Amino acid sequence: MAEKLMKYSDAVKEFDPVFGLETHVELCTQTKLFCPAHEEFGAEPNTELTPVSLGLPGSLPVVNKTAVDFAIKLGLALHCQINEWSQFARKNYFYPDMPRDYQISQFDKPTNGNGYLDIELDDGTPFRVPIERAHIEDDAGKNTHVGGADGRIEGADHSLVDYNRAGVPLIEIVTKPVEGGGDRVPEIADAYMRAIRDIVRALGISHGRMEQGNMRADVNISLRKKGETKLGTRSETKNVNTFRGIKKTLQYEIRRQAAILDEGGEILQETRHWDEATQTTAGGRVKSDANDYRYFPDPDLVMLHITQDHIDEIAKTMPEMPREHRARLQSEWKLSDLEMRDIINADALDLVEETVKDGASAAGARKWWLGEISRVANERSLSLEELPITPADVAEVEKLVADGKLNDKLAKQTVTGVLAGEGTPDEVVKKHGYQVVSDDGALDKAIDDALAANPDVAEKLKSGNMKPMGAIIGAVMRATHGQADAKAVSALVIKKMKG
Repeated sequence: MAEKLMKYSDAVKEFDPVFGLETHVELCTQTKLFCPAHEEFGAEPNTELTPVSLGLPGSLPVVNKTAVDFAIKLGLALHCQINEWSQFARKNYFYPDMPRDYQISQFDKPTNGNGYLDIELDDGTPFRVPIERAHIEDDAGKNTHVGGADGRIEGADHSLVDYNRAGVPLIEIVTKPVEGGGDRVPEIADAYMRAIRDIVRALGISHGRMEQGNMRADVNISLRKKGETKLGTRSETKNVNTFRGIKKTLQYEIRRQAAILDEGGEILQETRHWDEATQTTAGGRVKSDANDYRYFPDPDLVMLHITQDHIDEIAKTMPEMPREHRARLQSEWKLSDLEMRDIINADALDLVEETVKDGASAAGARKWWLGEISRVANERSLSLEELPITPADVAEVEKLVADGKLNDKLAKQTVTGVLAGEGTPDEVVKKHGYQVVSDDGALDKAIDDALAANPDVAEKLKSGNMKPMGAIIGAVMRATHGQADAKAVSALVIKKMKG
């Protein structure tokens, strides 16, 4: 039975939404958090294992120093207080993909606490997201449900467990309750998640690919009547792994909770799950608070002691952060705020930057990635990175245009060929014989024919009225099958008129 929903605009008019995100970032260390097992996405199931990652009796964990250093880097980037002493704890719960029956996490003594992240919304509005903590933990394995719809457990015949992911290091970034977002809460959450992804990529600590599970979020949301200060009862939608899913989860839960509260009902504190197929959330288990997990210090692991000298050493290695990086590129590329936001909103900044590094102009790179290539990506429901075209390909097309070997029409046809999988721009050009007509004799004849066929236009051009020039250029383009250079045609026509 479908749940009753309130119209979104009415919900945010009557209630203040308060949200929080628990973002799990999988670290790209070479080995797992507490054992030397290798980790690689897509490996054969149950091949990247040790006694520690399987939780076998007598096996003892040893902390991965690189993972701790990665956590410190992220703490610095998120303006956190990096605690001198932090401690691992056992978080007790049972899932089939949790071989020890407990997760090694951090509880009351996390590595990073009390930070913030400043973000910008699509229109440039700034917003500060307060961060409670960014702690280290290991991941569970992965359940695969066979026989159910879309891999869900409902209707499945049986389930398979792959323990390769068990023990992979994570950092969980937990926000404080985020207030004051109003009707822009989904947009704020989206901008925050994208900023986190950009930061972890810039730091080199995670691939940040949500489609591969490198990043996912538990989405918390509660409502309270306008003017009230007490937080409402929250729901927690688990493991949402797309930006769009996070926005849709918040929109749906705000509408669902508003409908319940409006009729005098109570919100059940529970975990829920986002269903991409139905665009709805579904109830999971009733959830209390941390007492559920019976945390206690892990007796097999000593406390982490992080000295200020070590923090200072890591601080010296910090790269340029995404916000500063974007500001520098915008200045170098001489783009307006709106033009830069368009690139960022299209998730094309890295691609444009690489294209410029490969020799293209910033204007040319921006034109292709936000124009024809974005159009094709939308048609195919793919991200720009998933298309079969690289920054080097786009830069090569730009060079062919700059060298006068292609005009705009032929360049577009060349890009279409690359996107169709026909090879590199050079290979597409050779295959189809794309080449600007550069023979002055051939252009002369095409121009003379066009002027002869349009005597009224020719008279206007002779009198100095250049407005009808497009008619002659169009005729020449048709005669040369689009392979003439419009600027060259225009220059030759003007020369003839003066002669």
